[in-house]
Amino acid sequence: MDSNARDAAAPLPIAPVILVGVGEIGQVLAAGFLKTGHPVIPVTRAQSLSDVLSESPHAGALILAVAEKDLPALLPRIPASWHSRLVLLQNELLPRDWQDAGVINPTVISIWFEKKPGTPVKALMPSPVWGAQAKRLQMALQAVGLTTRIVPNLTAMQHELVLKNVYILTTNIAGLTVGGDVQTLWHRHEPLARAIADEVITLQEKLIDAPLDRSALIAGMLEGFAGDPTHRCMGRTAQARLQRALNLAHQHGLNLPQLTIIAAPAAP
Repeated sequence: MDSNARDAAAPLPIAPVILVGVGEIGQVLAAGFLKTGHPVIPVTRAQSLSDVLSESPHAGALILAVAEKDLPALLPRIPASWHSRLVLLQNELLPRDWQDAGVINPTVISIWFEKKPGTPVKALMPSPVWGAQAKRLQMALQAVGLTTRIVPNLTAMQHELVLKNVYILTTNIAGLTVGGDVQTLWHRHEPLARAIADEVITLQEKLIDAPLDRSALIAGMLEGFAGDPTHRCMGRTAQARLQRALNLAHQHGLNLPQLTIIAAPAAP
């Protein structure tokens, strides 16, 4: 057996995992880490994160399972010594979000499973993950029946993040207009879905400052649709997602007419 094979087969050291945010996704991750032998240290809003980090200097991972809106204020508070142990999993995430906060090398996962209160976890397709903690995260999720794909580099991970952004923003924003599920959205309202997706991709291109393969992103979005055809389009944060997208467009001088129409108040 060569050295690479030995390294891949070697068990990862057991170390505590710090979990910031104990919502539905956080609970799935906690269950997976516990099943793989890792003690889990939860951090709630009532606790001081800096105190927890000081008290647990040898923890193996620091997972930020907080909502998208809470991440920008939290990232700059993470000490550099924790950056290689940091795990990010939010939607609407791009490399610039952690790089602008001075974080260089986190582990990042694009979550393609859903967990609602009182219901079993539902996977749409394997969740791509990249970074130093990728194997540890993969093993934890495998322990609760969820599959992942480890991607090789940041460029590949950026594509995965953009794809998830196209999926979540297109479905949520379309849902504000037509409601329903993703299967119905595509079968009955494909022109609307394509128009929204096109503007979302335009915004993503501006945010990453690079051209994108629109056909590949639409194909990836449809793969997500096929993974759960009855997935509801409009989540509880749909309106906030639309407003964040329009705010970013305004900051970058973009005109997104379809999103603007959807955001306009209904005529009396």
